Amino acid sequence: MSQPPEPAAPLPVVLVTGLSGAGKLSILRLLEDLGFETVDNPPLPALEALAARAEQPLAIGVDARSRGFSAESVLNALAWLRTRRHLKPALLYATAADDVLLRRYSETRRRHPLAQNAPVSEGIALERALTAPLAEAADWLVDTSATPLPQLRAQIESLFATHAPGLSLTLMSFSYANGLPPGADLVFDARFLKNPHYDPSLRPLSGLDAPVGNYIEQDPDFETYLSKIKDLLDFLLPRFVQEGKKYATICVGCTGGQHRSVYMIEKLNTYLTQRGWRAGVTHREAAKFARAAALPAQPVKE
Repeated sequence: MSQPPEPAAPLPVVLVTGLSGAGKLSILRLLEDLGFETVDNPPLPALEALAARAEQPLAIGVDARSRGFSAESVLNALAWLRTRRHLKPALLYATAADDVLLRRYSETRRRHPLAQNAPVSEGIALERALTAPLAEAADWLVDTSATPLPQLRAQIESLFATHAPGLSLTLMSFSYANGLPPGADLVFDARFLKNPHYDPSLRPLSGLDAPVGNYIEQDPDFETYLSKIKDLLDFLLPRFVQEGKKYATICVGCTGGQHRSVYMIEKLNTYLTQRGWRAGVTHREAAKFARAAALPAQPVKE
């Protein structure tokens, strides 16, 4: 008898609010990097409809500029969201010290949304009073007074780590004859390894075929080279994550992009997947070696 399907996990919906100038937009961008769909300052009556249609984690920015804004209306919307069993709502409040907010407004020379014709300090005081109930009710209070962006990123990622897709890797084989792949972060050269091209039975095959892999592994330097690349990736990839890097492209090239580079990319993909990394594989010259496989093998010219 088949088991019933597991119920879907509740969808995170984060209301991001707080003081103007405290970093709400930066937090929304960081959440977007973590896979959240983000909407800034929709009319408050639209919150329920946005949440009802959400198909991925959702972050909604609301503040004093939002149409129909009041602390009570935001808390009412949050209470409604909490009645939806398929949603997991939360409230995040961004704040900063008054002197920090004053300095930020002075540096950007922007007007405070609640003090268009008055000193910025009055707008800050008014907004702090208006949003005080939200600060008190917040699930997370994020003070950005002395928080540089990398530290803020780490803080947001620690709060929402279970929803973050993490570092997305692309592994690509290529032919040096056709140039380096644009956007490559790391490039490794496999041209010094034994070349299956010079074996007539292997020439029409590719690094996806077992006989080619067996041939390449007979090179006495293959395992050493592959091991050193693995060690380097084990060192670098966690640092990429620590620095907030979201994408990395790792390339291996050989003369034709058909045998050695393809096999090494496949080996790296297996290794990195076993280590828990998410990787997509691209063989740039795949169309070329697919055509070669369809042709009869030609004898090697002396």
